[in-house]
Amino acid sequence: MSDDVNREEQENQEEKKQTNVTGLREIPTDITDEIKTSYLNYAMSVIVGRAIPDVRDGLKPVHRRVLYSMYKLGNTPDKPYKKSARIVGDTLGKYHPHGDMAVYDTIVRMAQDFSYRYPLVDGQGNFGSVDGDAAAAMRYTEIRMSALAQEMLADIKKDTVDFIPNFDNSLEEPVVLPAPVPQLLINGSSGIAVGMATNIPPHNLGEVIDACVLLIENPEATLDEIMQVLPGPDFPTGATIYGISGIREAYETGKGIITLQAKVISENLDKKSQRTPTLVVKELPYQVNKANLVESIATLVQEKKINDITALRDESDRNGMRIVIELRKNTNAHVLLNNLFKHTNLQTSFGINMLAIVEGRPKQLSLREALSYFLAHRKTVVERRSRFELKQAQERAHILEGLKIALANIDEVIQIIKKSKDVDSARTNLISRFLLSEKQAQAILDMRLQRLTSLEIQKLEDEYLELIKRIAYLEEILGSERKLMLTIKDELLELKNKYADNRLTQIVKEEKELEMEDYIAEEDIVITYTKDGYLKRLPLNTYRKQRRGGRGIIGMGVKEEDLVDNLYITTNLHDILFFSNKGSVFRRKAHEIPEGGRTSRGIAVVNLLGIAKGEKITTVIPIREMEFEKSRESDTFFLYMATRQGKVKKVPLHSFASLKNKEIIAISLNEGDELIRVRLSSAVENVILTTRKGKSAYFSGKKIRPMGRTAMGCRGIDLAKDDYLIDLSMVQPDSDEDILLITENGSGKRTPLKFYRLAKTRGGKGVKSIHLSKERGDVISVKVVNERDELVLISQQGIIIRVPVKEISRTGRNSIGVKVMNLDQDDKVASVATVPQSQVID
Repeated sequence: MSDDVNREEQENQEEKKQTNVTGLREIPTDITDEIKTSYLNYAMSVIVGRAIPDVRDGLKPVHRRVLYSMYKLGNTPDKPYKKSARIVGDTLGKYHPHGDMAVYDTIVRMAQDFSYRYPLVDGQGNFGSVDGDAAAAMRYTEIRMSALAQEMLADIKKDTVDFIPNFDNSLEEPVVLPAPVPQLLINGSSGIAVGMATNIPPHNLGEVIDACVLLIENPEATLDEIMQVLPGPDFPTGATIYGISGIREAYETGKGIITLQAKVISENLDKKSQRTPTLVVKELPYQVNKANLVESIATLVQEKKINDITALRDESDRNGMRIVIELRKNTNAHVLLNNLFKHTNLQTSFGINMLAIVEGRPKQLSLREALSYFLAHRKTVVERRSRFELKQAQERAHILEGLKIALANIDEVIQIIKKSKDVDSARTNLISRFLLSEKQAQAILDMRLQRLTSLEIQKLEDEYLELIKRIAYLEEILGSERKLMLTIKDELLELKNKYADNRLTQIVKEEKELEMEDYIAEEDIVITYTKDGYLKRLPLNTYRKQRRGGRGIIGMGVKEEDLVDNLYITTNLHDILFFSNKGSVFRRKAHEIPEGGRTSRGIAVVNLLGIAKGEKITTVIPIREMEFEKSRESDTFFLYMATRQGKVKKVPLHSFASLKNKEIIAISLNEGDELIRVRLSSAVENVILTTRKGKSAYFSGKKIRPMGRTAMGCRGIDLAKDDYLIDLSMVQPDSDEDILLITENGSGKRTPLKFYRLAKTRGGKGVKSIHLSKERGDVISVKVVNERDELVLISQQGIIIRVPVKEISRTGRNSIGVKVMNLDQDDKVASVATVPQSQVID
């Protein structure tokens, strides 16, 4: 017994210890669990109560409360504007106990036609701009609901949605608006909650309604079918969506990234135009700040990252956007625009994240789910509205039935009322006499004498008949889901006719990943290659044109033992096939060859291509990607190859299409032989083989059959013991071009092709093409030219000269030629290239 008493006393003391001075009992709690629970409660409060929109009406609580407050104040489109401050105060005091600027910022955004595709607030005053200008203070601006916003609250008095008490239980506010249009999609939404965010793009109202109608008519419609009528977002600022893969991914999974590009038009880009070439920005990607964009373009120009812009102006006004970018003459506007897209917000990415509140919880939505949840909401709203209207109609019909009885027995009714002691007894007497309900009897008692006229009686009859029809219609809606969905469809189409407009954002379906070439302006270049294996790229216009016999200029700095071996003319956007003397081939982009100064050595080819020791490049073939495709389709193009020992070979170009950044075999060689030249040509062209001693074999390319890539080839010319092949040339049959030979001491001779007889077979000894002497040296180069071409000659000491072909006179096959380049006594011509007439630059 005493033990029990002692135990009870100890428990009482422990309980007193756990009770604080205020008399409240302390309950031991794990702080980790408490923080976790509190954080989750806070997170869900922010997610549901602030940052994420409801899937049904597409609104966050603050938007919904602002619109409902305006509705209760009668701030509708048909009424005068009210001060924004009044709406802000009313919303704060009644429904949204937060900061006044948070509410005003919401109103401002709903009034901006560059933020909302279909503004919900009709604003009067300064509501900001695309330049990032802030709106005027709320005391200066005035607002009212837009027509579409009024539609969002249609039928709210007909028990269509649930109401809950406001924050102080003094009023009620709607849980959700009736929302006859899919607000979540047509205006989109963005918000950052705790641990999650939403970013839903705006869409075209007409297209969204068409998608809803499609699902009503065909609930099993696929995403592809939905995207036929709803192809993608439609932003209020227009612009262009580039590619559809991101749209489809977002519509299928709820997440995706789309690329937005500004709408830019070109003016005066015709080279014949006397006016300044100009790019004009007419539309910007969604949420891009125009002032910041102009500043970023100006910064690129100042930092010389973009060099072809001469002037930049913002000429935007109330008639529309117009950012003017003036260019230098002959600027490649396409390349410049690609660079602007890359370095500025003329091109942006929009990350779609379709997150919304569904049944009180955040959920990632596909397009089909977003549309389905909206239609389910509309189904509930229309059903509740129909029940409300049916009840109202039935009650009114019941009253009219009583009035009809009274009118049919009006004399008796009047006598009953006159003889009754008071209103209650009159009501009781009418009920007992005509078997009326209490409401009917009261309606008879409340009826005015004017209703006894024949006109009023007819009105009652007409009203009753209309009510009977209305009741039947409402009962049909409530009794048939198909009829209910057709009603929703009709209402959607009616809203489409009232508010739909044309699409603003263009969608370009083709999606291409831009490569380096898209950011580089095409220009003619010279590629030089030295005997020690150094490559260099230079603009062709680095070298000025001179008359025959000129001294030239220093083309590059070379070591005494490192002499220039070859020179090639191409453009910086071509692919380059590098053929080595060992029979290998490499492929690189021309712009990947580093550009050097006029006197620099360039880059070691071993670093660019990774060639073996003792291997050197003998031919460079500039080529476009499309030429590989054409060759694959019809064997249009062939690579003709020639070796030092006089062998030739013809290979279809597409055999090298798969070549990327690796080395492959182009031709198999005998021991001691080398690949000296490769030409790109068609199957119908003729072949000219020229030796060091001036012999030339001229025969049809058809005499060489196409071979595989690793074949050794066949005999092309029969060589003397002390001679070897130096070049391979290709010419069109019946060509009026000339054969130009350059000797190592700078002499040249131009002979019309007609002086050469076409051999019937290949493999002959050839004919004499030039009269050689000890002073002129052996033949160093052979070119097929016409009078409008130019020559670029480079000496072993790096001297370069450009000479018009027409300054070298035409002579016979056995002549000695004329002086083309004056050389120092210890210098010789190392390489010769031709500049085609289409590339000649004065």
